Amino acid sequence: MLAVLVATIAVPAIVGNGLTPASAMFGAGVGTLVYLAFTQFRSPVFLGSSFAFIGPMFAAFAGGVSLSLGMLGLIIGSFFAGLVYVVISLVVRFTGAGWVNRLMPPVIIGSTVSIIGLSLARNAISDLGRLDAAPNIEGPSWVAMLCGLVTLLVTMVCATFGNKKLRMMPFIIGILAGYVVASFFTVWGLMYDVSSLQVIDFSVFGTYMMPYGNLTVRSFFGVPDFVFRHALGGISEVSLSYVITIFVAYVPVAFVVLAEHIADHKNLSSVIGTDLLEDPGLYRTLNGDGIGSMVGAFYGGCPNTTYGESIACVAITGNSSTQAIGLAAAGCITFSFLTPVVAFIDSIPACVMGGVCIALYGFIAVSGLKMLQKVNFDENKNLFVASTIFIAGVGGLTVTVGAVTLTSIAAALILGILVNLVLKESK
Repeated sequence: MLAVLVATIAVPAIVGNGLTPASAMFGAGVGTLVYLAFTQFRSPVFLGSSFAFIGPMFAAFAGGVSLSLGMLGLIIGSFFAGLVYVVISLVVRFTGAGWVNRLMPPVIIGSTVSIIGLSLARNAISDLGRLDAAPNIEGPSWVAMLCGLVTLLVTMVCATFGNKKLRMMPFIIGILAGYVVASFFTVWGLMYDVSSLQVIDFSVFGTYMMPYGNLTVRSFFGVPDFVFRHALGGISEVSLSYVITIFVAYVPVAFVVLAEHIADHKNLSSVIGTDLLEDPGLYRTLNGDGIGSMVGAFYGGCPNTTYGESIACVAITGNSSTQAIGLAAAGCITFSFLTPVVAFIDSIPACVMGGVCIALYGFIAVSGLKMLQKVNFDENKNLFVASTIFIAGVGGLTVTVGAVTLTSIAAALILGILVNLVLKESK
């Protein structure tokens, strides 16, 4: 649970627009339980908020739409993404998965995964220099950057030189280290009234107080601010063009994450010595992931995905118990109701998360490059497919038709698939 917690809460923190870590934790926990049910408790996988969908989630709020409509867009988009999984699972059950590999070979998947990480790089660097407690200060803050870089350094040291326990949760330790440094500067700034040193906005802890007679006492329990509560108000505002925009933003990315789903389950199969694509079967894991994302986003707004951190925990500890995964999911749900925990998570400054995200986004980009290692780039076809995806994605190619906008990731993926289909294999 601790290993996957940071990435799970990072997505709503990055997207903002009213999304909360508590609701994301609840959605991840519920989505994981749905996955375990669909896989008949035979696949030890934890589902958490997917970084690949950050771009589409931003698209749900683009164009100055209201908060309610944006929240509804998150649910609609997650439904489309989950539906891709469900439909593919039905096809895979009757035809096998070979056609998926032919439509999206490693050169396409690897390149697209890389640009997902690279496209988020600007967000990480922007957060790295931001002061939450002093938003009126222009330009990046050296104090904020120092806190973020301490976070990154401690994370890297724990992951590289730590023992088994430290290597399982380097991001947790890195965030705590960055938080301690940020707290030191913030207290210093408050004592001497220096706003440029105030990194942490401690006022968020006050939002978890409640009146009790003539006193104000701390509330230790609270219901997360679920997405569906806001989305209900956006039903009257939804339009066909908005739904199509959400569709073209989410569906192409769903195909990329689908390939990641297959790769992660192959990886986990080699770890536990059981072929999960055969038992419980790829169609069951796809259904669990798809339906789990729908249910999880209904509460937290974030589509879910399989997590490398979860697989790493299984590999390091040797514990492949699905009951342990279920307990971790229940723990995530429970913590989402504990307001002191939620308040602490809400108070984590953007610069600290920026330091973590340098590593997280970098991992996404590098994992895509690892997929390209076995691709033969002496073949002009592969060279053109990869170069097209990289330049279109990093360059920010978008296509707008009327009120419908195709995001850069979606446009790059579609363009790469078309290039791959048009170019014949060399004889």
